[in-house]
Amino acid sequence: MAARSGAAEALLLLLLWFAALEGAAGSEPPLKCEELRLGQYMCDEPKIDNSTQEPMNCTNHTAYVQCLPAPNITCKDHLGIEKVFTGHEVGFYKPIECRNVNGYSYKVAVALSLFLGWLGADRFYLGYPALGLLKFCTVGFCGIGSLIDFILISMQIVGPSDGSSYIIDYYGARLTRLSITNATFRKMQTYP
Repeated sequence: MAARSGAAEALLLLLLWFAALEGAAGSEPPLKCEELRLGQYMCDEPKIDNSTQEPMNCTNHTAYVQCLPAPNITCKDHLGIEKVFTGHEVGFYKPIECRNVNGYSYKVAVALSLFLGWLGADRFYLGYPALGLLKFCTVGFCGIGSLIDFILISMQIVGPSDGSSYIIDYYGARLTRLSITNATFRKMQTYP
């Protein structure tokens, strides 16, 4: 009888050991701080450059702000180190979208187009010397081209020739131009 109870105890210990192993193997690895849910972290506001009105360190249309996980959250930080956060340490850097600017002012472009557009000054300023010379020689295409350019520049349809954006005097919502190219996906229309 004693041998049976000893065997039963050994079997029970063996089952408990397997259960502990299964629980350890089934536990999920700690998640990265970038994978935290909204409300489990707080990100700083971007630091804005006064001369360009865009976030500082903007490269390739992306800037980064530091995010702090909430207190008592365990995750892997941006260096891959797992730790419990107190709410004051940086957990990860969140990418935010920004605009690439190269010194072309929106106000200057609109003013040149309004007052000196018939001489082509707006096109020279924006980096289109051939069109500027053509407007100069034709007196702004007899005024019609100057009016059309003023509308296109004020609506930001025509921008700097290098593909950058205008410097606008405030940080916030901006006009975004949508365009369709050959690389744009078009969904085929199905008929019932």
